[in-house]
Amino acid sequence: MVGKELMKMKAIQIEKPEVLKIIDMEKPVLTQQDNVIVKMKAAGICGSDVGIYHGTNAAATYPRVIGHEMVGIIEEVGPGVTRVKPGDRVIVDQVKSCGHCYACRKGRGNVCGSLEVRGVHIDGGYREYMAVPEDACYLLPEGLSDVEAVMIEPTTIAIQSCSRAQLCAEDTLLIYGCGALGSTILKIARLSGATIIVTDVVDEKLEEAKKNGAHYTINSMKEDLEQRVRELTDGYGVTVSIDAACLKTSLLTLLKVTGNAGRVITMGFSVAPTEVNQFLITSKELDVRGSRLQNKKFGEAIELIKAGKLDLKGTISHTYPFLEAQKAFDFVDTKDPSIRKVVLTFD
Repeated sequence: MVGKELMKMKAIQIEKPEVLKIIDMEKPVLTQQDNVIVKMKAAGICGSDVGIYHGTNAAATYPRVIGHEMVGIIEEVGPGVTRVKPGDRVIVDQVKSCGHCYACRKGRGNVCGSLEVRGVHIDGGYREYMAVPEDACYLLPEGLSDVEAVMIEPTTIAIQSCSRAQLCAEDTLLIYGCGALGSTILKIARLSGATIIVTDVVDEKLEEAKKNGAHYTINSMKEDLEQRVRELTDGYGVTVSIDAACLKTSLLTLLKVTGNAGRVITMGFSVAPTEVNQFLITSKELDVRGSRLQNKKFGEAIELIKAGKLDLKGTISHTYPFLEAQKAFDFVDTKDPSIRKVVLTFD
C-alpha cells in the first residue's frame, strides 16, 4: 500500500467549466513512445487555459489537466534516448501530430487532422510529472530561469503568427492588444524591420510597448482607431494586422483598418458569432489567415535567445505555487492592469 501511494502525484484538473480541482493521479511511467520523465518546475497560465476553465475554448475536452507552457527537469530516460539526459532543464512541445495526414505532409503538423495538444485534448503540465517523447523536449538556454523559460512557448506562438503573416521590413503592422501575447508578438515582429503600431486600452501597457520597439501606440478608448491608423499610414491602412486580443469585435475592426492586399491574422478560439463584412475582404482582396499554436518553432525561439536577439527577462509579473491554481485563476480574472504573465511554480 505504501509503494502504491508513492506512485501518486498531485495535478490540477478542470473537471468541467468553472470547476477546478486538485486531484491525485498516477505518476507516469516510461513507455516506448513516452520515453522521458519530466519533473515539472514551472507552467504558465495562458489565455487559452483561462478559456478552458471558463468553458469558452472550443478545442478543449473535459475533464482535463491543463497547462501547455511546460518547463521541467529530466528525471528519467528510457533506453535509446540520446537527445536529453537526467538533470537537463527542458521546455516541452505541446503539439502531437500524426505525421501522415494532408496537413502534416504539407509541413503543417500544428493543424494535423488528428491533432492532440497537451493541456487541451490530452493532459498537460499542471501536474508534478509528465512522460513525453524525447523529441518533444528542448534544452533551455543557460542563464534563463525556469519561470522565465515559460515564455519560450508564447514566443513560438508569436513566431508562428509572424510567419503566417509573411511579415517583412516593408510592412506596417498593427498588433491589436498588448497583453502577454501581444507583447511577445511585438518582440518578434520588431526583428523583421516592419513599422509597428500597437493598440490597447491600458496606457501602462502601451508605454511598455514603446520601450519594447513599437513605433506608434494607440489607446482605442481615447482615440478613434480607424482614423488614427489612416493618419499613420497616409490613408492606406496597415499592411498586416494581428489579433492578440481575440475579442468578438476584433476581426471586423482589423478588416476595416487593414489596407488593400493586406493580411489579417486571427488567433482567437471563441465560437461566438462575430460580424464579418464580405465587401471589406473582397474589395481589398485581403488574406484572412488563422494562426494556431506553433509549427516546430521551439528551436528558432531558443536560438534567438542564445543570439541575444530576444530577452525574456522581466516578462513574468506574478507567480503562485501550483497547488494555489484556483487563487491564480481568480487573480487573472480580475484583469488587474499589472498582469503580464502569471506562472505556477512547483518548488
